[in-house]
Amino acid sequence: MAVPTRTEALSLLMSTEPSPRLLRHVTVVAEVASFLAYRATRKGVAVDRRLVETAALLHDVDKALPLGHPLRSRGHGEAGAAWLSEAGHAELARALVAHPVHRLADDGAERWVIEAPIEERIVTYADKRAIGRVVSLEQRFDRWRRRHPEYRAQLDRAYANAVRLEAALCDTIGIEPCAVERLRW
Repeated sequence: MAVPTRTEALSLLMSTEPSPRLLRHVTVVAEVASFLAYRATRKGVAVDRRLVETAALLHDVDKALPLGHPLRSRGHGEAGAAWLSEAGHAELARALVAHPVHRLADDGAERWVIEAPIEERIVTYADKRAIGRVVSLEQRFDRWRRRHPEYRAQLDRAYANAVRLEAALCDTIGIEPCAVERLRW
């Protein structure tokens, strides 16, 4: 099946009745991802912009599933990927599985930062730069550290890999991290 359009992705997302806060976050992530994909194509880097934009818009769809939904037991990212696969959009699954912050702390994350498909890296990075607005990696991770001090060591490992991701991705597309912005739809 073809990658859904933005309109189709929004319809899928809205079918889960996301909170206004979640809707704001995924919109900013999708707009940052769209900017990054646009800049990559301008630089001559091959990137599937539709996949990037759609996966970014749907990256947190599992957070909108009802609390008792059976897929929630799979964990963040995995649940969203399974939900989209069941909805006929398995082509988005890899980007959803890759994006959670805890993935950046996993063994192999340092290698993933360099070798993963650019679409996955863009979605992951856009998520780390966005809340309800664009923020720096340091701001985003400081927020997580304040909210989850029990995961400090894991967040520190993830932050180190997020910095590597930022450097590699920004170098590939030819921008400075401070130039990352939203490409408003």
